[in-house]
Amino acid sequence: MELLLKIFICFLAGAGAGIGTGFAGMSAAAVVGPMLVSFLGIPAYEAVGIGLISDVLASAVSAYTYKKSGNLDIRNSLPMMVSVLIVTVIGSFVASFLPERTMGNTMQIALIFIGLRFILKPVTTTKEQMNSGSPKERIIKAIIGGVFVGFICGFVGAGGGMMMLFVLTSFLGYQMHMAVGTSVFIMAFTALVGGISHFAIGGMPDIPAMIMCAAFTLLWARIAAIIANKSDAKTLNRAVGVVMILTSIAILIVNSIK
Repeated sequence: MELLLKIFICFLAGAGAGIGTGFAGMSAAAVVGPMLVSFLGIPAYEAVGIGLISDVLASAVSAYTYKKSGNLDIRNSLPMMVSVLIVTVIGSFVASFLPERTMGNTMQIALIFIGLRFILKPVTTTKEQMNSGSPKERIIKAIIGGVFVGFICGFVGAGGGMMMLFVLTSFLGYQMHMAVGTSVFIMAFTALVGGISHFAIGGMPDIPAMIMCAAFTLLWARIAAIIANKSDAKTLNRAVGVVMILTSIAILIVNSIK
């Protein structure tokens, strides 16, 4: 019975995380972590580590799918990725001095409003418009955006992927498909660094749970990314908005029953 429950929870966590990753570029850890803590009693630090490892594979396969469709901006995303990785470590270090992280629920509420924004005011930027700015301006904006997202990833511990999508579309002027593809590309490296750090500090996690969560997340991320790349911009905007809202509400509910 316990094994069946573990499989069921890991499937639900993987499905939610994978769909969110493939459609909206969100972090799988934001879904997997709370689910494992609340329903399987796995320690929070260990659960986040499992979520991050699940995120590595899911984000990598999603990024590959978006790249095949020409929706991944590797060159211009590198400055943002570097700043995200550096500031994530700084944000995590700052947060370690605080008695507890109280911004988690606030972040989920903020993401609900961002989701509504994508539904009510879809991003209709074209790739031509996206490439209209000067290279220097794009690099500066990428670094500033990366600092903002990195601090959220390190300090809050959740919501970084979806906030990165918002920064890419609203601040850097990315076309929607390109923004999701670039977001999952950056999050794959961010999750890898975070996952290695968690296991180096906290030791090995629940291996069966990690394997199942990673497999289910990978499967659903691949499916979602394929569907997303075949959708038009407005449809993808609405899908992203719905995923953000439903995921944030689900996490708020899960957090309330811890």
